Amino acid sequence: MNPVARMSRSLPLIRTAGLGLLVSLLGACSGDVVRSLASDAGYGPRTVAAPDFVAESRSKAQPDFMPVGVDAPKRPVRAKSVTGQKALEAELESARGRNEVRGRAAASAGQGAAATIKPAPAPPQ
Repeated sequence: MNPVARMSRSLPLIRTAGLGLLVSLLGACSGDVVRSLASDAGYGPRTVAAPDFVAESRSKAQPDFMPVGVDAPKRPVRAKSVTGQKALEAELESARGRNEVRGRAAASAGQGAAATIKPAPAPPQ
């Protein structure tokens, strides 16, 4: 048999196998190198520039959120020591006690005021 004819019959099979290999590589590896090679070869998504009105409406200032892949800045404040935590717990417990006392005082004042208020008469039907 003619080698050229044999080669021409196997060429679509080679193309399909190459595409399958490329797809499996893209699925197995999420590296930017493979993605950019596939994109340059014509496989994968096409990059489309944003329309003018979209580009103009985007703020040029730094966004309020932290971009993906960027570490948060180191915090200047250190964690509280054990004694600092105990002092904070005591402060919060005393604040809770004060709020409970104020709540009971407000509830009793409301009950005294409610006793002097007469209900409104029912509207005629």
